[in-house]
Amino acid sequence: MPELHQLLMFIAAGWLLNLTPGPDVLYIVTNALRSGSRAGIVAGLGITAGCFVHIFAAAAGVGALMATSATAFTVLKWMGAAYLVWMGVRMLLSKPCADGGSTAALVAAQAAPAPHTPLRKVFLGGFWTNVLNPKVAIFFLAFVPQFIAPGTDNKALAFVLLGVLFNVNAIPVNVGWALAASWMARRATVIQRGMHWLDWVAGAMFIGFGLKLAFTDQPAA
Repeated sequence: MPELHQLLMFIAAGWLLNLTPGPDVLYIVTNALRSGSRAGIVAGLGITAGCFVHIFAAAAGVGALMATSATAFTVLKWMGAAYLVWMGVRMLLSKPCADGGSTAALVAAQAAPAPHTPLRKVFLGGFWTNVLNPKVAIFFLAFVPQFIAPGTDNKALAFVLLGVLFNVNAIPVNVGWALAASWMARRATVIQRGMHWLDWVAGAMFIGFGLKLAFTDQPAA
């Protein structure tokens, strides 16, 4: 494990990275705005669960395989890109209700779900959004090893422990995004009356994330 100052630097860097807007943050915020803080928090937990898959897979060498195998990286890359674009298209095609809401239960498994949508679908949506993004695995392979001392006996165990720490530290950030978005939704009448605009904007952004992922080159080994 790294020394205390390196560990603190690792935690700080993780928080800054998790505060950066991306598909995960957009998923959390969209669900929280539409269905409340509980849905946003559940969305964040789904994303966290997906990160655990990448952490243990990378420690087992799957991430290294994707970094060196063009086929493995390409297959997962196109699966993730197709999933993001599918979510975006579903959201763009949603129709506004009379009260300004949306009839589509979308974002991830059902994309930005309506209040009656089971939280299990919200969780699974966040989970698969993360699992099907090979850039997350590559990120862990590139970021975490920097904080593992060269003389560490069990580097795989150190990788898992740091990865778990990174993931656990992301939970309060994700909860913060969910609570902030829910607070906005409760107090911003304009947002409540025009939720279909959120569908369209978020849908376009998801498509953009998907296309960006589709054109991402395989990282150099």
